[in-house]
Amino acid sequence: MSMPSDERVILVDPDDREIDTAEKIAAHREGRLHRAFSVFLEDAAGRVLLQRRAEGKYHSGGLWSNTCCGHPRPGEETRDAAQRRLSEEMGVAPALAPVFTFTYRAELASGLTEHEVDHVFLGRLDGEPRPDPQEVAEWRWVGIPELLADLEANPGRYTAWLRPALEGLGARAKPPRTPGRKEGQPSSREFMS
Repeated sequence: MSMPSDERVILVDPDDREIDTAEKIAAHREGRLHRAFSVFLEDAAGRVLLQRRAEGKYHSGGLWSNTCCGHPRPGEETRDAAQRRLSEEMGVAPALAPVFTFTYRAELASGLTEHEVDHVFLGRLDGEPRPDPQEVAEWRWVGIPELLADLEANPGRYTAWLRPALEGLGARAKPPRTPGRKEGQPSSREFMS
């Protein structure tokens, strides 16, 4: 999949303060710190929805990842961007709750560098996604213990940001309920603690 040459990301300092914008592919070529988001949707059983990125993505094509991820546009709130991309990629629009933010840097096989302040959101989906095949090759619901075991055994099947995002979710045991989750029902983060 080709990326529009005018698509821009928000460059930030280590405290996530906006300092400039840059063309998306240039920011990844140069490893410049920029703002991003990762969305995890869970079902009633506490499983998380994963997607396998389409092969034609500009990086990490064919790898399994969280439900949706991306970058806010200049002037766009991060939660609004997460909702927009979730609708565009997965064809769903559940409520999202911000969970935490982390920073990571990863050199990718493509020669690009992910260097992001990543805002993690959690939501609930009762039903199935309707993904855009240009973005998503396949999807599946998976239990956290199974996912963690496979991540350990086969790290090359997954995107660079999935592990630190999952670890951050696990570090937040028994957080406020996911939007739409019934009281007393464990969340994906509680399974990970």
